[in-house]
Parts: sequence; C-alpha cells; structure tokens
Amino acid sequence: MGNKVIIVTGASRGIGRGISLMLAENDCTIIAVGTRAGVPEYLKELTDRSPESIYIKADISCETDCDKLVREVERCFGNIDFHINNAGIAPSVRTDILETTYESFDRLLDVNLKGTFFLTQKIAKLMLKNVGADDSVRSRNIRGIINISSISAYTASVSRPEYCISKAGISMVTALFADRLAEYNINVYEIRPGIIQTDMTAGVLEKYNKLIGEGLLPISRMGQPDDVAKAVLAIVSGLLPYSTGEIINVDGGFHIRRL
Repeated sequence: MGNKVIIVTGASRGIGRGISLMLAENDCTIIAVGTRAGVPEYLKELTDRSPESIYIKADISCETDCDKLVREVERCFGNIDFHINNAGIAPSVRTDILETTYESFDRLLDVNLKGTFFLTQKIAKLMLKNVGADDSVRSRNIRGIINISSISAYTASVSRPEYCISKAGISMVTALFADRLAEYNINVYEIRPGIIQTDMTAGVLEKYNKLIGEGLLPISRMGQPDDVAKAVLAIVSGLLPYSTGEIINVDGGFHIRRL
C-alpha cells in the first residue's frame, strides 16, 4: 500500500466511516471531511489506526468550504493519492414524485451532485500540480478519484426522485473525469452500493429486510459499510490499474436481471 494520503468526504458516519477506518488500518493517512463540528469518538478511532490522519469540517455544497479544504490539504500534505467522494444526503421526507418540491430538489443536488462535481474539479487541479514530478516520495503509482454512488443511479424510486437523479448524475461525473484525467495517470471509479445498513436506511429497515427475505437479492443479506470499504481498498491497493470510468457494484447482486 505505501503511506497513501486519501481524502474521504462524509467520513464520520455510515459508509464513509467504514471506508476511512479500513483505509486507516491499512497504512493510509486520512483527511476525513464532514459537516459535524465535534466528532471526538470517531477521531479517536481514526487516529488510533493512523496517527497522522486529520478531520476537517466542511460542507461540500459550499464553495468557500471547498476552497478552504483544498488549501488546508495542500498546506498539510502537499498533494494526495486518492480522493473519495462519499458525502451525500437523502430527502428529509420521502414524497411522491408529483409532490417533489423545488427546495428538496435543490438541497439534494447542491450536495450530492453539484457539490461533488465542483469539489472533484478542485481536487483534480490539486492532483495535477505535481504531474511530472518525482512520485517516489510516497511511492505512488496510480492515483485516483472514487465516487460512491448508489443503485439509485439506475433504479427508480418515485418517492425520492431527487436522490435518484443526483446519483444518476454521479455516473456521468465519473465518466467525464475518467476521460479527462486518464492521460495524467489519474483513474476515476464509481462504486454503486446497494442496500447498506446505515443511519440513512434505518427508517426503512423493516421494508428492506422484508424484500430481502422475499428474494430481492441473490446474496440474501443487507450490506454493511465494510462491504463497500473493501471495494475501495482494492482500488487504493492498485489492483485495478487498467480500469477507469469503471462501475463496481457492491449490491448483493441486485443489478442482475433475473427471471
């Protein structure tokens, strides 16, 4: 692995927590990003695994916060090896598509899509600053960006259309940056989690358990944050060097079309 320096947004809970802690256990220095001001329990877990890791409070939907984040990363570390776009929100209330509000639509896309796009743009520019420089300092080969999207990128949920649209947009963000950055040895990947047990799915846990029990998934269990984290670890470990724009499903086989 080497001592890779990695940004993880939405790091202190759910999937982001699983990703950041697993990477920290595997000799990575984590720049954990989140909107919460105080996360002492999480920060202790993180720094116990990786003492040089840090936490930066930032809202990715705020350009000023994103600019401060990039400046702080550059000041502390110079550059990074991987950036993981995990931050995302769900609708405050699930509402039929015929009742979706401008407010809810704007809120979801500002964070999940617009925020992710423009933060990725800023991070890509930071990563490009050292192109052509001697990479032996941190023994890095492939650098990359990993977007955590969702099966909602292609699965219609009419009670949360704004969420589905935001995740579908992330798939195109992946393709666009993969195309633009490939010549610089920066690969871009998309991981599509399925039904993962987190605080985001807690309110519909009974519904999902019933569907899984009725045969929704070939692998008949709900996913865990560590399932997603292991896919991230494989990429960061350099096991997919000849892949970019790639979609990796971590969904218990949900994407398989079955009769």
